[in-house]
Formats: sequence, structure tokens, C-alpha cells
Amino acid sequence: MPQLLNREVQENLLARGFSRRHFSRVISMIGAGAALPFYNEAALAQSASGVYGAIPTDVVRINGNENPLGPCPEAVEAANKITKYLNRYQPTNELEQFKTAVAESEGLKTENIAAFAGSSDPLHRITLAFTSPTRSLVMADPGYEASSRAASFIGAKVHRIPLKADYSHDVKAMLAADPNAGLFYICNPNNPSGTITPKEDIEYLLANKPAGSILLLDEAYIHFSTAEMGSPWVAQGKDVIVLRTFSKAYGMAGLRMGMALGRPDLLAKMMPYGAGGFLPMTGVVAATASIKAAGLVPARRKANAATRESVFNFLEQKKFSYVPSTTNFFMLEVNRPGREVADAMMKEKVMIGRTWPFWPTKVRVTIGSADEMKRFQTALLKVMA
Repeated sequence: MPQLLNREVQENLLARGFSRRHFSRVISMIGAGAALPFYNEAALAQSASGVYGAIPTDVVRINGNENPLGPCPEAVEAANKITKYLNRYQPTNELEQFKTAVAESEGLKTENIAAFAGSSDPLHRITLAFTSPTRSLVMADPGYEASSRAASFIGAKVHRIPLKADYSHDVKAMLAADPNAGLFYICNPNNPSGTITPKEDIEYLLANKPAGSILLLDEAYIHFSTAEMGSPWVAQGKDVIVLRTFSKAYGMAGLRMGMALGRPDLLAKMMPYGAGGFLPMTGVVAATASIKAAGLVPARRKANAATRESVFNFLEQKKFSYVPSTTNFFMLEVNRPGREVADAMMKEKVMIGRTWPFWPTKVRVTIGSADEMKRFQTALLKVMA
């Protein structure tokens, strides 16, 4: 048996309904990581766009939910300072400092925090650890696809539950989908709708979910919204793992830094299902500095909201329909195959995002800078004329 699966992991997989023929796919997930086509937001965006290779510098790139503001000055300074010590895997105690900063800001203990190079890695580990051929994944439709694709790849059933009329997760329908589900996935705010599921709905799911199941609460875009965070449920010892990333509001997509927040026993269960490796110290110190930067998140939330509302006002004036997002992206109704519109926009040097099977005539658009959104508006009017 390949070394990636030790005896304890093999026994765990067999006990959860995996046959030995499934092991090769589990090994592929652990070993291949980013090489898999469903790995992360960047891979999904590129695959859906059909655009490969170098992108001209004069193209407006509002397709991957990236933040035009980039890292804050404190993060840049911290990353620059540590470069002279990068001959060390961890020059001093940078990772411990990161966990301490997170614990203080979230009201948690350092044992509740596991750091990763982004949030896609822990998302796939959690899928491997808590779904199986006998325990399904339940998620929203439309929803962020990486976890569902990973679950399907290893032989777990996936239940996709349509969002409610207000675009929130239908938690009662999610619970009814499978009395033996292993993992309930809520992205809050949701990707791609950009909408919030209320705290009381999430609490209902936690109170009524099957025994032994886990809530995976993906909060990649939480800082752009006014939604309540899931950290208190972690502090209370609930069956929940919260994912965060520094790629979005913190503007650090290229530095690769994220984390999982949860009970120590839940974090321990997910850890064997990844290839391991050291974190980039530039990302670690930049993330720590970002957490400590006073007023950073509220300021960025305000700036993003101002640009977003300006775009929404334009869309309403021009009679375009959209989903009322609270994040740094939104779904635009184009009333024809969304891919056609995205291709036409690219000819105007504006690169917008992808569609979802549930919403084939809607395309996802990232909120860029004010100037970038002006170019988006000009191109949209030309393409949709």
C-alpha cells in the first residue's frame, strides 16, 4: 500500500465505507493537490474562462474575485523584512505568532487554529476526512464546487439543494436530503451568489444535523459582509470547522495563506489527508501583520461596498438584473449563454468570470477598482447593445 496511507488511515477509510479500489483516488487527492482540475478558485476560474497563457497587461481582470487593493502596507513591510531570513523554513517562531494573533482576534485558543497555504487545501482535507461512499456531502446549488468535485472524485454522494428565494441556504431542505450525511457545506457569504445565510439558520442546522456529521463553514468572503462570523461556535466546541483565507479582503491571493478553525479533535481528523509541507513564511508574517493592522477590514469593507453600490446603481439604471451580493463579486443576468457574453467582453479587454450549471445565463463579475468597473460598464453596454 502506498506510503501516503498509513495503517491507521487505511483502517479509517475502510471503516467509513471505502473499498480498497477507492484508495488510489484518495491517494490522488492527497498527492496531486493543486494539479487536480477542481483544486481552487484560480483553477476553476481559468478552466471556465477558456483563457490560458499570458494575459495582456491592459486587460481588466475581474474574473477571479481578487482584491485590487492588494496587501496592506504592513503586510508588504513584514514580507519584505523576512526575505533576508528565507534560508530557514521558519526563521524564529513566525507560525506561533500567527496563531496567537488569530486566537486573540477570534476569541479562540491557539489549539483551535491550523494554518495552511490558502483555504483550498483544508477544504479538500475536510472533504476526505468526513465524506465517504456511505456518508454524503450536502451543499447549496449554486455553490462553490471544489468540495463537491472532490467528494464525487472519491466516490461520495453529493446532494445539491437550491438556494431559497432570498438566496440563503435552505438548511431544512439540506437536513432532509440525507439523514446520514457526513458533511454539510455552507459558504457564507455564498459563492457565487454573494448572499448571506442568517445566523439562526446555521444554528438550526447545527442543532438538528445527524450525529457524527460536521458543518464546514467557508468564510472566504466574510470580511466583505456584515454576516456574523462562525468563530463563537468553534469556541463553544460545536461540530463545525470554519475556513478563512487571506486571499480576498486582505488582498494576498499570491502569497497563499489561509486557516481552519475548529476543535482540536476535528482538526486532527483532517490532517492526514494532505501532503503536508512548509508554509511560505512571507505569507505567514504578512497575514500576522494584516490581522494586527488597525481598522483594515472595516476600511476595505467600506471601500468595496462603495464601488459595488455604484455598479449596482448603474445596472439598475440600465435595466440589468443581478443578484444582490454583499461581497466583492456578483452574478449578472445576461439572458443568453453567459459564456458567450464573457467571450465578447474579453474582446473588449474586460475579463469577467464564469457561469454555474444552475444559472447558465448569469455570469460572475468581480468588484475591481473604480476605474476597472467604469471600463466594465462601457464594455457591457457595447456587448449587450
